[in-house]
Amino acid sequence: MSEAITFPQRLQQSAAGLLHRVTGGLVGATGASSQGLPVNLGDYGMAGRVHGRPARMQSVDQALVWVVVALLLWGMVMVYSASIAMPDNPRFSRYSQTHFLTRHVISMVVGCIMALLAFQVRMETWEKVARPLFVFSLILLAVVLIPFIGKGVNGARRWISFGVMNFQPSELAKLATIIYAANYMVRKMDVKEKFFKAVWPIGAAVGVAGVFLLAEPDMGAFMVIAIIAMGILFLGGVNARMFFLILGILILAFVIMIAESPWRRERIFAYLDPFSAEHALGKGYQLTHSLIAIGRGEVWGVGLGGSVEKLHWLPEAHTDFLLAVIGEEFGLVGVTLVIGLFLWLSRRIMVIGRQAIALEKVFSGLVAQGVGIWIGFQAFINMGVNLGALPTKGLTLPLMSYGGSAIMMNLIAIAIVLRIDAENKQMMRGGRP
Repeated sequence: MSEAITFPQRLQQSAAGLLHRVTGGLVGATGASSQGLPVNLGDYGMAGRVHGRPARMQSVDQALVWVVVALLLWGMVMVYSASIAMPDNPRFSRYSQTHFLTRHVISMVVGCIMALLAFQVRMETWEKVARPLFVFSLILLAVVLIPFIGKGVNGARRWISFGVMNFQPSELAKLATIIYAANYMVRKMDVKEKFFKAVWPIGAAVGVAGVFLLAEPDMGAFMVIAIIAMGILFLGGVNARMFFLILGILILAFVIMIAESPWRRERIFAYLDPFSAEHALGKGYQLTHSLIAIGRGEVWGVGLGGSVEKLHWLPEAHTDFLLAVIGEEFGLVGVTLVIGLFLWLSRRIMVIGRQAIALEKVFSGLVAQGVGIWIGFQAFINMGVNLGALPTKGLTLPLMSYGGSAIMMNLIAIAIVLRIDAENKQMMRGGRP
């Protein structure tokens, strides 16, 4: 008679079974050597049938995965480097030197788990939940404004606290806008040449989101969401004249918002002359120290951990101004490498989207291209702010800056793109996604 299975053995077997179900059979039988990753990503358990035989999903885009991994790991190192001295500040005296690193790693782990789960969802399911997901994101944007629910930091109420991590509804709203706008364009293909029938409804939906975001206030997130929606409309085939009309309306709206807001006007003036006596210790303080940090780095940088500006001179060095620390410690070479990685990443995501559209999967293609617009545009704004090419705006560097909900939603978006790529390859092999 065989020995009775002990409780630890049962627990180990249950955990192994759960891991296999969550990852959808990511670990295959062919091993790592043939695919370049520690696990085989060739079989996702989503097989169609071709000529009576199972047609399995091809492996995901290995280069895309490794670029994302490189950005995540480099970002993790830089978040630690930029935040290690923060406990010396009385404001953060209760924190340990690894406080922000630990929370950042937890966010990455949670994000990877959520990304694995998101990868299991078929694109047709995302299409079905597009409208409920967008409505849910609007509800969260409203809830965060309620006192004692939304968490305020530096005068802005943008987060809902869940203890271990804070969730920022605007990050979910970015992804929800992509999925909703793509679904909207698929449904409105027959009237895309008519302004009021094609553009006005989604414009109103984005406007509602904008009202909540400006009440937080978070003009940066509203700008990203507006650009995402406008980009998907354009890629979906909206008439060029209507596209430029929408662009003009958006520019006019942002000009009015800046003109009517004294502190936004001050940011613009500080951007134009940050080193002046009037602005150097005021609205231009972050920009001046960002430029000093990048200037100190010169070509090769001062070396990892050698930044001086992160020692309480440059505010938000681990979030919005992480690129400035990279520039100081890795120099022009480091900044150029970061820019190159984001250029490649954005282009590759757009190529996957075009591939899906060529396969007549318009919704999937627009979602992928929307993710490309999101990551590319937000990275562009963050880099422009750090380099002094754009006015200061509170947007993080995707996949790299400290921020739990931002990292999580970025990884979920990448997982959806990888799912689209896998379904594209399945269709090209003659299978059913």
